[in-house]
Amino acid sequence: MLSPEQISHFRLRLLNRQEEVKKQLKENDHFGLERSLGQESTGDLSLYDNHPADSGTELYEREKDIALNDHCKEQLHEIENALERINNGTYGYCSVCGKDIDIQRLKSIPTAKTCVDHTVNQPLKHSRPIEEETFLPPFGQYNYDDRGTAATDSEDIYQEVEKYGSSNTPSDFSYPPNDYSETYEEYNEPVGYVESFENFIGTDIEGKNIKVYPSIEHEEYESSLDEQGTMTSFGDLPAYEKQPYIKKKLKSWTEISNKKKRGIHVPPFCFLILSY
Repeated sequence: MLSPEQISHFRLRLLNRQEEVKKQLKENDHFGLERSLGQESTGDLSLYDNHPADSGTELYEREKDIALNDHCKEQLHEIENALERINNGTYGYCSVCGKDIDIQRLKSIPTAKTCVDHTVNQPLKHSRPIEEETFLPPFGQYNYDDRGTAATDSEDIYQEVEKYGSSNTPSDFSYPPNDYSETYEEYNEPVGYVESFENFIGTDIEGKNIKVYPSIEHEEYESSLDEQGTMTSFGDLPAYEKQPYIKKKLKSWTEISNKKKRGIHVPPFCFLILSY
């Protein structure tokens, strides 16, 4: 049981803390919540032309101010309840079991209304918003890059939108690109085709009469093969297979077609060779 001197001591501590919190809220206009976010807090007439990152920073600061303001209000509420318990003679007694609250606990938390045994446990919450089952990870749920398929996934959709502009600039990269069109993720990823030579190879409506159409992509493809010193992008053929494929085995498109019908594998590079 607390003595009258101890109760007077805690009353004074509570009143002083109450005055401090009220003064804090008054001096900073309730953490700036008395001012609007769009104009008064930033000094701008409008947020329309602000960088998205700047607007995001202002929003984060406003959310933090709201949390701090709520925390101060909760402190005032607990102090008022403690002063009320002092006035009605129940201060220092556990509101659950009615036993005396340890004096050391009251010194640490003057607003305590329960003993240690009946303290309300507040475990950390590990649950996440249900929306994150779809949103997170950003491309993990609908990312097909590692499944050996060229199907359009969520990453492709994001890239399709990002290429029209983002907050990234060439100066944001360790190795600045030459053009703004190269600032989005995987800008050089094939779109509408799988193999590079599909950009300059064409056939008729029946898939025959394969022809090479000279283009920048064709020149880049040839240059890359020359740099690698190979005939195909996936490596060169063994020496004993080069001559048969070029001069003897595949003499016409008809023979290629017949081989494919019989289930004989025909390397893609053969189409390039026979087109010249």
